[in-house]
Amino acid sequence: MEAVQKVQSPMTWLAWGLVGLIDLILLYGVTLMYAQEEIAFALTILLIVCTGTWVFISNKGYNYRYVFPALLGVSIFIVFPLIYTVNVAFTNYSSSHLLPLERVKKHHLNKTYKTEGESYNFKVYQQGDDYRLLFISNKETNKHLISSPFNELSIPAPLKADFSPDLPDGKELPFRDTIKLRQTLKKLIVQLPDNSELSLTSLRKFGPMSKLYRDIGHDTLEDVRSGHLLKPDYATGFYIEVSEGQPISAGKQMGPGFVIYNGWSNFVRVLKDPGIQGPFLQIFTWTLIFAGLSVFFTLVIGLLMACLVQWEPLKGNGAYRLLLILPYAVPAFISILIFRGLFNQNFGEINMLLNLLFGAQPEWFSNEFLAKTMVVLVNTWLGYPYMMILSIGLLKSIPDDLYEASAIDGASPVQNFLSITLPMIIKPLTPLLIASFAFNFNNLVLIALLTDGAPNIIGATTPAGATDILVSYTFRIAFGQYGQDYGLASAIATFIFIMVGVIAWVNLKATKRVLE
Repeated sequence: MEAVQKVQSPMTWLAWGLVGLIDLILLYGVTLMYAQEEIAFALTILLIVCTGTWVFISNKGYNYRYVFPALLGVSIFIVFPLIYTVNVAFTNYSSSHLLPLERVKKHHLNKTYKTEGESYNFKVYQQGDDYRLLFISNKETNKHLISSPFNELSIPAPLKADFSPDLPDGKELPFRDTIKLRQTLKKLIVQLPDNSELSLTSLRKFGPMSKLYRDIGHDTLEDVRSGHLLKPDYATGFYIEVSEGQPISAGKQMGPGFVIYNGWSNFVRVLKDPGIQGPFLQIFTWTLIFAGLSVFFTLVIGLLMACLVQWEPLKGNGAYRLLLILPYAVPAFISILIFRGLFNQNFGEINMLLNLLFGAQPEWFSNEFLAKTMVVLVNTWLGYPYMMILSIGLLKSIPDDLYEASAIDGASPVQNFLSITLPMIIKPLTPLLIASFAFNFNNLVLIALLTDGAPNIIGATTPAGATDILVSYTFRIAFGQYGQDYGLASAIATFIFIMVGVIAWVNLKATKRVLE
């Protein structure tokens, strides 16, 4: 027993050391996140570190060691993004409101303006790791202003400068090396003997600069030139410039905006704003129709092709099977882009052929019905090989004795299909059909590459198209070229999550009944 303990003891210490090393790395990451004011992420990582450490070093947590990685993955990649999305849905987070209030306030406080006074050309001298600035005055030709030493890691605030007849110690940096220090030079505030201050105004000059705003408390800023006040408006998420005594509603918005919690505002917009509610319901209905039609047509064509390639009198089954699987082998985005060219209304081969045969050139991307028809056709082409492969495997599992017995009874092929083939494959095929429905419900790539949602829905106040499905509609609101409204997109994503959850629950119930 003692020998076993001696053998296990070094391994135990090694395991504890490894856990400790991982904890130190993660805690360093938590510190960096906290320093960057990412409080939510820092607390999440800290909770994971504490929980994981307890699981792997505590005897009581021994039973959770093997499920902890799976639970951790679910928490990080599913639960946390879901919670974060719902949280964003209650804010005005958008391309106009990206920063918290403190950072927007700091942005305004850092604004400067050029004041009256002399500007100085400058040179940089280096001695070891320290630098000094030589300011060349146009008035004092026999004297120079020389700054106190500074380096990239330690910048005095302010940096003092005094007159001196001598040049600074060290070597003068060439202009190309001075340019490399521009980020450090931008941070310098140089105080002259008369207490005036200089800041970098160009790559070759320092000039008299002053702060445009000063903080007077309660997150209110004052313009030092005009006396106007800059007050935060917590209703709109902007600083508002107003005169003394003027109501905030009469002021002028000053960007950038800051993030605020606006309650149920985004959810109310989805439910009550006609420019969002109408397109949302229209897109939701089309999403269900699109996913359902895709599953139906791919199943019908895939099953038909599977029956044909397994038909014994047909010669060269292997070649036909190979050719029919090719659409599945080609990357989807390549096939979609090829079809986009084929369906081009002016130069596409499909319209050229239809024009030659019937004198017609359908507007595939402008007409709502034709655009939806095109989307279903392309998706059927991309999806039927998958269903065919599944059906081939399921058909091979059906005993031949059943078909021989039906042949003796004089059954027709249609009767064989309805009475033998379909009942034998429907149970194992049902979960796969549900998975296919879920995939097409979120088929962003097809819509984004083929139509990008076109044609647009008239009257929509957000980017919305007739061929958009819910996921592409949300994507366009969040990352579209006409502005990004992450709060509204998150509210819609929350609705989608609820709807998908209800659909999944209904599907599971229906599947359970079918498989019973």
